[in-house]
Amino acid sequence: MKTIFIIIISLLISITNYFAQTAEEIIKKSEDLIKGESAHGVIEMTIKTDDYTRELKMESWWEGNEKALIVIQSPIKEAGNKTLKIGNEMWNYLKNTETTIKIPPSMMLQSWNGSDFTNDDLVRESNLLKDYNQKIVGEEKVDGELCWKILLEPKPDAPVVWGKLYYWVRKSNNLASVVEYYDEKGKLIRYLTYTDIKKFGNRNLPSKWTMHNQVEEGHSTTIKIIEMEFNIDISPRKFSFQELERGN
Repeated sequence: MKTIFIIIISLLISITNYFAQTAEEIIKKSEDLIKGESAHGVIEMTIKTDDYTRELKMESWWEGNEKALIVIQSPIKEAGNKTLKIGNEMWNYLKNTETTIKIPPSMMLQSWNGSDFTNDDLVRESNLLKDYNQKIVGEEKVDGELCWKILLEPKPDAPVVWGKLYYWVRKSNNLASVVEYYDEKGKLIRYLTYTDIKKFGNRNLPSKWTMHNQVEEGHSTTIKIIEMEFNIDISPRKFSFQELERGN
């Protein structure tokens, strides 16, 4: 009996470890499909509130989670404003006043340009694999697609604000479907939906990302990908102060 009990316990541990590893692999594949090792694209952002709707067009460059440059192209009054991220540091450049402002870590979770995305979201500071433990908690259909449902809980001392995340990933193609963000008290603060899958270069990608604000009713922000290329060579100069403060 003791031998059988040990075997059962060993099997249960193996199964648990298998699913934990699988969850990590699923999240990594999903994140890699969206990010790539490097990327360059043109995106449109639509910010909706009860009072107004704003639209921005931007060009952006990324290298993993380490470097990012975002340049606003329109509207005219904001064209030339830029956001630069290098490592754990971030700066905003305002073209009209020709000033560069460093964003402190305490401001990373503040709204980016009045949107429902944070500074952290736009420059991809947080790392889901590094900052969270992942666990498959079930399978559910989202918009007719069977998805893995994965629970992400912060690792001890991880520099994150969320109490937990739920992440749905399509089983058919490993693309993200929905991400829910909860505070430390378990309240749903916002959720992100990935829809309208289109082909960009040699990969399929959700072309529409909508952040739904659950705190401020009627607020949402949609990012629409117009152009995107992945795993390209980007000059180191692109992620520099010279580029940040260079007039366009």
